[in-house]
Amino acid sequence: HIKGYQKKLVVLKYLSVLMKIDEVQSTKREQRVAAHTHIKGLGLDANTGRAFSIASGLVGQEKAREAAGIVVELIRLKKMAGRALLLAGAPGTGKTALALAVAQELGPKVPFCPIVGSEVYSSEIKKTEVLMENFRRAIGLRIREQKEVYEGEVTEINLEEIANPLGGYGRTISHVVLGLRTNKGSKQLRLDPSIYEQMQREKVNVGDVIYIEASTGAVKRTGRCDHYAGEFDLEAEDYVPLPKGDVHKKKEVTQDVTLHDLDVANARPQSMSPSDVGLMSSMGPFHKQKKTEITEKLRTEINRVVNRYIDQGVAELVPGVLFIDEIHMLDIECFTYLNRALESSIAPIVIFATNRGVCTIRGTDVISPHGIPIDLLDRMLILRTMQYSLAEIIDILAIRAETESLQIAHDALGAIGNIGAQTSVRYAGQVLTPASVLARTYGREQIDITDVEQVNELFKDAKASAALLHSSTGYLA
Repeated sequence: HIKGYQKKLVVLKYLSVLMKIDEVQSTKREQRVAAHTHIKGLGLDANTGRAFSIASGLVGQEKAREAAGIVVELIRLKKMAGRALLLAGAPGTGKTALALAVAQELGPKVPFCPIVGSEVYSSEIKKTEVLMENFRRAIGLRIREQKEVYEGEVTEINLEEIANPLGGYGRTISHVVLGLRTNKGSKQLRLDPSIYEQMQREKVNVGDVIYIEASTGAVKRTGRCDHYAGEFDLEAEDYVPLPKGDVHKKKEVTQDVTLHDLDVANARPQSMSPSDVGLMSSMGPFHKQKKTEITEKLRTEINRVVNRYIDQGVAELVPGVLFIDEIHMLDIECFTYLNRALESSIAPIVIFATNRGVCTIRGTDVISPHGIPIDLLDRMLILRTMQYSLAEIIDILAIRAETESLQIAHDALGAIGNIGAQTSVRYAGQVLTPASVLARTYGREQIDITDVEQVNELFKDAKASAALLHSSTGYLA
């Protein structure tokens, strides 16, 4: 017996060596840093509307930012719908950053739809259809509904069963008795079996806070009642307070949708037989649904319904922003279509951006400013962005280094600023990360001037590469 006991001890010691519990270092979610992650707003004084020299991730361009601030106010007052703004300036002067700053100022409730001019060229649908889809994506509809709901904490769930009407030994649910309570009272409800199926899908138990829509019978579980908060030491539950008022009440529900969402929902077939569903699921890997155009007739009908809801006060139109970058990529057909779309009664605010001067309108031999027809230019407010000074480039690079959590010496920052002044801000921003990798290779956390010089020797900017190509004939030597 003693030997057997000793063997067990040896096995237990061996298992304890095998089983290792590692401590989780951090559960913090790391955010990917994009080109415009540092943009948080326009950086304007709330009282005067004047632009700070450095604020909200933006540097310089004070006049352009102040003008964009006026546009934001017009959008908030709903005075800008159906009008267009053109951001014109050299490459790397912050046109896209300015448009994204406008989106940040407007907030998440206002639709913002960014696209590039070349996106309209598709082999499946027409160019004008792509433009109209994005126009509709940029128009929001805030629907406010007064719904009769039963809301409260579940106190009981009793199933009433009867003999199966089809015969046999099985029994079927005839109805469900549900008890709900609030801080004001309680009520027992007699529910249809189909509502019980929804409760099962929502995983409703006694002690949960739910609400049931009286008109549709839709069930929504909002969380666990906070009376049960100390029930377990560890659990993954959202605790909510006990609802106030009566169990049966009228509740205002606000829903934000875009007109494109309504178009797609009404264009899709509403019902499909089980055999069709099975066929589609089995053909899933081979069958790719082709993108279809939404008819003008359907859009007109949806507009009519939307206008009726607005007149009744049920819904409110929220004109958003459609941002089209590289506008010179559009052709004459798209420009003529934009003329008509901007005159529509339901139209968003459109912001265009281009880095072209006087050039040919695509699809014609006509030369025009920014590659845009004169009649469309007449409908726009044009906002110019200027080249950055050396001091502004250094400030921008300091913000980028902070956003990317990079440590950089003051003289190294000045050296990258000089590179940006000679080449472009974009290239200077791209030098930062390789320089930090090089610094870590040499066992340093801080970027030094030697790292910047070495990276600049290893990589070529666009101007240096163009000069190299110009001096060579045929292939690069």
